[in-house]
Amino acid sequence: MKNKIVIAHRGASGYLPEHTMESKVMAHNMNVDFIEQDLVLSKDDVPIVIHDIYLDDVTNVAQIYPEKKREDGRYYVIDFTFEELKQLNVYERFNPKTGKQIYPKRFSKKTQNFKLHSLQEEIEVIQDLNRSTGKKIGIYPEIKAPAFHHQEGKDMAKIVLQILEDYGYSTKNDDCILQCFDAKELRRIRKELKSELFLVQLMENPNETLQLKEFAQYADGVGPWYRLFLSETVDNKFTFTSFIKDAHALGLQVHTYTLRADDLKEFDSFTQMLDALLFQANVDGVFTDFPDLAVQFLTAQ
Repeated sequence: MKNKIVIAHRGASGYLPEHTMESKVMAHNMNVDFIEQDLVLSKDDVPIVIHDIYLDDVTNVAQIYPEKKREDGRYYVIDFTFEELKQLNVYERFNPKTGKQIYPKRFSKKTQNFKLHSLQEEIEVIQDLNRSTGKKIGIYPEIKAPAFHHQEGKDMAKIVLQILEDYGYSTKNDDCILQCFDAKELRRIRKELKSELFLVQLMENPNETLQLKEFAQYADGVGPWYRLFLSETVDNKFTFTSFIKDAHALGLQVHTYTLRADDLKEFDSFTQMLDALLFQANVDGVFTDFPDLAVQFLTAQ
């Protein structure tokens, strides 16, 4: 694996609706290192490429299947067959209560040409693009909400691992990184399901920064929210905790999320954000909605 990698977060999601096939094709053309696939199971056990277990943040499910709403008012991917899911239109992410886009300057929500797709379909497109372009761009699937799936009687990890193996992804050398926020499930993937893939433990809580030694027992890398190791910012100067050095000392790669050019928060520019995280903090990779900008930045170094 290269020293610094760019992961297309939900595809080229800064430019096209997240996790659409069009977004993935665009990301491939941007010469990223990996393209991400968040995975949720359908009723008939097809891994669907979508960020949430819910449908109502990115589709018109409320208009097409109003009767399938659960008591909590949400529409769940797992309540629909793959054929039913393919009837839905996919949009730029919006608030289902207000209908307003989360990122108003991104792709217009009015477009109705985008559809959901399966992990298998996306792998085939990426592998065919690699073949036709001569590139070697990897996949970066995430097992979403495994505890929820277990409660629903489904073992998503086992299903996904079999599909990955069927398409030639089974070892650390196969251009596939498997990620999960659930430490119990990722450990199970390594220990019980005997996966030899490159595994990344995602992290979102500050207390998890104290568990690096535990994570290193089964994972090859960690994926922290960058705020977990950004210590403070004073006059555009950034200081970081020892987290990255500690992870590297344990042999763990660090891939941080999520870098957005239209949501900079602590930073004055996207270039400043990239420089701070990739070189000052010294992370090994970044998840970004704007992968072309990250690739251009690294190419210019």
